[in-house]
Amino acid sequence: MPEMIYVDSSNIEAIGYNDQAQELHVRFVSGGYYIYYQVPPQIFDDMKSASSKGSFLNREVKGVYQFT
Repeated sequence: MPEMIYVDSSNIEAIGYNDQAQELHVRFVSGGYYIYYQVPPQIFDDMKSASSKGSFLNREVKGVYQFT
């Protein structure tokens, strides 16, 4: 698991990124944990700076990248 960064979001507790595997890790306030695969590093950088992490996730990640 990569180092997780706590974020200011009502839905997302923390995010992290594994550079070697290009995995975006998302831990939700509800306790859910998702790993999105083959995510370019720029997406993680953009998500960190997004004003709404949840909206960014819905718009740029969900439905685009495979996950577990």
